[in-house]
Amino acid sequence: MKRFLRDNGLSLCMLAIFLAALIGQSFAGWAANNEELVEHSQPIIGYGDFVSSSAFLVDVAENWQSEFLQFFVFIFATIWLIQRGSPESKKPGDQGLGTDEEQMVGEHAKPASPLWAKVRGFRGWLYGNSLLITMGAIFFLSWFAQSLGGMVEMNEENAEHGVAPLDWIGYVSSPDFWNRTLQNWQSEFLAVGAMVAFTIYLRQRGSSESKPVGTPHATSSEEAE
Repeated sequence: MKRFLRDNGLSLCMLAIFLAALIGQSFAGWAANNEELVEHSQPIIGYGDFVSSSAFLVDVAENWQSEFLQFFVFIFATIWLIQRGSPESKKPGDQGLGTDEEQMVGEHAKPASPLWAKVRGFRGWLYGNSLLITMGAIFFLSWFAQSLGGMVEMNEENAEHGVAPLDWIGYVSSPDFWNRTLQNWQSEFLAVGAMVAFTIYLRQRGSSESKPVGTPHATSSEEAE
């Protein structure tokens, strides 16, 4: 057990923080929702009703979709684009998918390489792009869930004001949907861009996200090795 905790400490720590934050968000959102209901002279709802509501779904999904879009775009961009001096980038000249030898696939695979790295054809292609595909799929599913939940939430508000309901196409083309969506997208890409740029000049000793403290600014981590 000690070895398992040591070898998986980073993943377990992030998972614990995520669950704590999600649970905290659910209780805070529940309280805020009930305060709003009281202000409008409506009956409050139970915790279970809130966490299964469209309002909670939208709040969660709209953040998830922006996070996974960020990863999807960043993973794809770092295949072809470089940023000299950033540990988040390959070194200049290494743009592209890399050779089979560099990627250790097919006949260049090592004995301990994943099984699907040793095969050709569709399975080899699928495994070679599995990270990007997974990030893209989670983004799309989260975005779709956000759009459905947002549509239900907006139509509930429209019904209270005697306004005709919107269909899905009408909602995803509405200013409300894109206002909520782009609020998250812009902050995510600002954070990624800042990380790429800051790590050229700033250091954090001991972090894998930083170059060694004494590495010249224009040198990437790969060039320093």
